Amino acid sequence: MSISDWLGTSVNWAAALVAFKQALAPIFPRVETWRSAGAFIDGVLSGVERKTGWMLAEQAGLERPYRIQSLLGRSSWDSDQLCTLIRDQAVDALGDNGVLVIDETGFVKKGDRSVGVARQYSGTAGRIENCQIGVFCAYASRYGQTLIDRRLYLPKAWAEDIERRRRVGIPDDIAFSTKPAIAREMIASALDSGLQCAFVLADSVYGSDYTLRRMLEDRGQPYVLAVRSNQHLRFLQADWGLIQTDPATIAAELPKKAWTALSAGEGAKGPRLYHWARVSLGWATPEGFERWLLMRRNLRNRDEIAYYFAFVREGTSLADMAGAAGLRWTIEECFLRAKDDLGLDHCEARSWHGWHRHMALVMAAALFLAQIAAEQRKTAYATDAESKRDKTSPDRTAA
Repeated sequence: MSISDWLGTSVNWAAALVAFKQALAPIFPRVETWRSAGAFIDGVLSGVERKTGWMLAEQAGLERPYRIQSLLGRSSWDSDQLCTLIRDQAVDALGDNGVLVIDETGFVKKGDRSVGVARQYSGTAGRIENCQIGVFCAYASRYGQTLIDRRLYLPKAWAEDIERRRRVGIPDDIAFSTKPAIAREMIASALDSGLQCAFVLADSVYGSDYTLRRMLEDRGQPYVLAVRSNQHLRFLQADWGLIQTDPATIAAELPKKAWTALSAGEGAKGPRLYHWARVSLGWATPEGFERWLLMRRNLRNRDEIAYYFAFVREGTSLADMAGAAGLRWTIEECFLRAKDDLGLDHCEARSWHGWHRHMALVMAAALFLAQIAAEQRKTAYATDAESKRDKTSPDRTAA
């Protein structure tokens, strides 16, 4: 395998991008709208620093941003259909049996006119900010990761304000939903489409939601979901009866030998090593499945412990659970790429459908990059496997 193949410098990006945009054509009823969408994707993939309407129009050689603004606002097309196409193409590119990852990200905003803007906690900023919050779903496998769905979180103050709803075009059927409820809808939509995944992953905002866990268990869908240290737990033991406790108390009582050093996957500085332990949860479990409390402890600071509820198939190893928990970082990588390089957080649209359209189009651009990267990885893996077979083949050994 040549260096150009490995680095991707031999890839005909222009031809690949033309083919990718052609595949999006059925989403856009009018050819003018499809061309505007292509210009938008070209713009966010370019080196333009700010992916605003004016900048994207200038990159496309347009005198005014009307076409870009119309794409996000007045034109007729369904961004949910685009997300469906993104999801299906993501699975084709990245392979079956990856993982679904749920998380939210914040978009800091000035003023109060943009849909969903409110003073609320943003994990992105690490504090309460005037911002929008979007809940996203990503799909990840050994070949890469990409965002496949999105939904704007609508605070109660917005959901109950008829005038504000009318001004930004919030559909009548959109009511207030908690972030876990939004996550349930997105996960159910993905699974109902026939998407296969090894695990569903999320942080404690979602893992602490009983309804979400129950939905996944009823579907026979394995998960590794983070929970808080004080998550309420009940155990029924023959000698003691009903015991009430929490993950932090259980971790404090574990013997030293219960912890095993395992990697949570590769990081920027090599394997991300932690101590891991698990305790079986003595609850009724569907046939063929197990429930565990999974714990991850920092090697240097033993007081720094993360906790997870794991619903897994019988025989799943501690190493597999640790590896699954470690894959939650993939959605953070998606956010980083989409914001830093593609302008996910450069949305100027104030309306409900304008926000969802901007996010879907940026996600389409991110999918294109994920497809290119996946093809390179598949080629590299296949070449490496072929090389190993050649070295161990009977003919070569005999020679």
